[in-house]
Amino acid sequence: MGLAGGAPALLLVLDVSQLRNVTLNDETLMREVVVALVSEVSQQIEGLSRAVQQGDTQACIKVAHNAYGACGNVGAASMAAVFCSIERQAADGNLSLCRSYVETLSVELEKLRREVDSM
Repeated sequence: MGLAGGAPALLLVLDVSQLRNVTLNDETLMREVVVALVSEVSQQIEGLSRAVQQGDTQACIKVAHNAYGACGNVGAASMAAVFCSIERQAADGNLSLCRSYVETLSVELEKLRREVDSM
């Protein structure tokens, strides 16, 4: 699950089969879940950015871990991979790399928003 060049390699923005599984194939619920995820992840990215700027590795780990789980459960695979990388890097004390991954998250969030718009 590499992040060569800052982008998740060969991962789906949204794994619709995973989303269908967690929503029992309810199209309306699928959209609602992803809209809620976009909103929540937007806030988590802001919190993560603040934590990185403040050098708070524990906050980085906590936010990244929670967001990783949420994204993974819903099927936002590429974002989950970035959050996972941030969690690992923060645990290793590498906040400078976390900072670049936060920028990658913003790009991935926009991709996820486009997926919602096409649902």
